[in-house]
Amino acid sequence: MELLGLSGSPTTRSKTLIAVELAIAHAKLTWPHISAEVIHIRDHDVAFCDGREPSEYEGDTRMIIDRVVAADALIVGTPMYRASYTGVLKNVFDVIPNDALYGKPVGLIATGGSDHHYLAIEHELKPLIGFFAGHVIPGAVYAHNEHYSNGDLVDDGIQDRLRQLAEAVVRFAEEVPRNLVGGAPPSITRQSLAQS
Repeated sequence: MELLGLSGSPTTRSKTLIAVELAIAHAKLTWPHISAEVIHIRDHDVAFCDGREPSEYEGDTRMIIDRVVAADALIVGTPMYRASYTGVLKNVFDVIPNDALYGKPVGLIATGGSDHHYLAIEHELKPLIGFFAGHVIPGAVYAHNEHYSNGDLVDDGIQDRLRQLAEAVVRFAEEVPRNLVGGAPPSITRQSLAQS
């Protein structure tokens, strides 16, 4: 089984990346047989979506597309800016194929400066995963500045919730058939402006 963590933070060492790494590390510790990695999107040269078919991208963009498609389960994290997820994360969701998350469990992590943006998980992230026919795991984790100290996530409650989220994602991937979805993903032909 392949578990992929995606950190959608545009900063070098972010609260979001720390939270995603902790969740993935717990999954690897609990299930040593799984393959698990974290991709910090900002460390890669991801092309802006221009309407091409996903198969036409190259380099880092192609690598991230391939990793998302190959993953059996994902844990996706993002800081919340102005009640929404980041542009770098949005761009990844713009370039991946429409069936990239089809039937896959996805755990969600969001971070913010305060509790002000915690409902963005419900209004922004869950509908995004739903579009791709992925299964959002209940119990998304929201962490804010007071949960961190000197660059570390120090809140025991948040750490425990990250462990629970990681466990639920892996168990779902192992126990629920991938085809347990309501219907096929949308069939949308992409076309860049350069091709029209």
